[in-house]
Amino acid sequence: MANEMKVKELENVVIRFSGDSGDGMQLVGTLFSNLSAALGNEIITFPDYPAEIRAPHGTLSGVSGYQMQLGAKKVYTPGDKADVLIAMNPAALKVNAQFLKPDSVVIIDTDSFQAEDLERALFLTDNPFQELGLTSVQVVAAPVTQLCKKALEGIADNKQALKSRNIFALGLVCWLFNRPLEIVEKLLSEKFKKKPVVLQANLLVLRAGFDYGHNIHAAVSTYRIETIPHQKGFYIDVNGNKATAYGLIAAAERAGLSLFLGSYPITPATDIMQELAARKELGVKVMQTEDEIAGICTAIGASFAGNLAATSTSGPGLALKSEAIGLAVMAEIPLVVIDVQRAGPSTGLPTKSEQTDLMQALYGRNGESPAVVLAAISPTDCFDAAFWASKLALEHLTPVILLTDGYIANGSSAWRIPDLEEYPTIQPPYVQPEMAKDWKPYHRNPENEVRYWAIPGTEGFAHRIGGLEKDFHLSTICTDPENHQKMVEVRQAKINKIADVIPLQEVLGDEDAEVLVVGWGGTYGHLSEAVEKVRESGKKVAFSHFRFIQPLPKNAEEILKKYPKVLVVEQSLGQFAGYLRAKIDGFAPYQFNRVKGQPFVVSRLVEEINKIADE
Repeated sequence: MANEMKVKELENVVIRFSGDSGDGMQLVGTLFSNLSAALGNEIITFPDYPAEIRAPHGTLSGVSGYQMQLGAKKVYTPGDKADVLIAMNPAALKVNAQFLKPDSVVIIDTDSFQAEDLERALFLTDNPFQELGLTSVQVVAAPVTQLCKKALEGIADNKQALKSRNIFALGLVCWLFNRPLEIVEKLLSEKFKKKPVVLQANLLVLRAGFDYGHNIHAAVSTYRIETIPHQKGFYIDVNGNKATAYGLIAAAERAGLSLFLGSYPITPATDIMQELAARKELGVKVMQTEDEIAGICTAIGASFAGNLAATSTSGPGLALKSEAIGLAVMAEIPLVVIDVQRAGPSTGLPTKSEQTDLMQALYGRNGESPAVVLAAISPTDCFDAAFWASKLALEHLTPVILLTDGYIANGSSAWRIPDLEEYPTIQPPYVQPEMAKDWKPYHRNPENEVRYWAIPGTEGFAHRIGGLEKDFHLSTICTDPENHQKMVEVRQAKINKIADVIPLQEVLGDEDAEVLVVGWGGTYGHLSEAVEKVRESGKKVAFSHFRFIQPLPKNAEEILKKYPKVLVVEQSLGQFAGYLRAKIDGFAPYQFNRVKGQPFVVSRLVEEINKIADE
């Protein structure tokens, strides 16, 4: 047959859905990632939102994207460049041209590529592909808007047809990747079960897009991605914010406590509050407060009353919470503070991602005010990181600042729901009845310097704590200079001793390498893939990624001094590298710093690692 389709069998493929901020790209990206996860593919996603709430329609600043990489083997990142781009308008094509592979497939809605659309996207000619130098891409040009209107003729109006353009594109992508529609139809039925007319319209348009691909006999390659066997269990596609919420719930369950969240909405952390607010059946209490300060103060009050208490925010909100975090340090009560980092300073780029809040988390309070700091490394790791943050807060009576970022908070991957019995119990240091006779609020366990926790109302343990300095022995207000020196040292010692209970730092790759690549937090996937590619080329490279930052794991100094060349990679101007230099005498690492609001490019990381290895 002259028009027989070519089918490419790939181990992995990168897809980017892109359009105006109102075109529903995040929805169809999520639907396709859920479909791929259900079929057994490894996936990593990256939603890329515009920084403006509602930019003018069809303009470059209003482009919204959703990129995903799916594969038949382990996938670490959403990918550097796309094999397939769905561009719903010229602006989407122009913004994403830089992310296309030479032979990629580009699907466009020709109804949205008219002269006024090209002008709005600042094209100078009527041939955007030639103008952008995209001469080798495979273009699938479909009159999507008209086809949606035709599919819904007599069923829905033109307004609904325009809203369904994204679902038509999804059907076309399902054809391109040889995906069955049944799972997508089920997902749509669940989402629009209360809107039967909208559901019917979307199901018809989905089928129309799928059939269009079959009928046009387009001279483009279709794709087949094999699946891989997984550990048995129940899998879902989960983003970092949802996994963080689930980790807090799991910790409350293992501690036998109620969970309280006091927060104020802020991008990109709000989804944590929304997810927990929907879990009232699990005993979760959520208070949406009037501002960031009220949010953390309600959490401190809930913790004082005996709950597992948390507050969620982003960088600007962490700044506002700083005094109250100092109160929790001084009063020594457990508190989990979640900072989903975004680009700054000030309000910066609210929908973009950075690692620039580290120094604020470590030192952004008045006085010597030590707190535990840890960072999640992936969307699914947000569950474990939130569990660890809760465990350390409750067992050591301290604020714990958990750093995630916009990339892993909004990005998602396939996650096997764990058996909660696999996680350790959480045992706060409660007072015991026999302590009542001589008890003072700041009496401590001499092994770890942690004071004992007396929940208000416990008979025989009436007490008062607050933000003023206390006497080490009597727990009363004290201004003695020597006592203050001692209390400052004790509070720091309590944090330092947590190194005894956290895991040792691991090294991956070649332990006999000359180069050690070091990262922290949400850059784990990009660094893992980069190191793997360098090792595949024959060079020896080691890799160590930090989750626990304050305190550092006990073997951190040994690892960092072992290798002749250490490259610290981060999305800041060097905050983690500077912290390590301050903690480890004589440590002088190489640095690779990028602060673009976007994830790292793996090929650029490979180039930098090779350069240092070859010096």
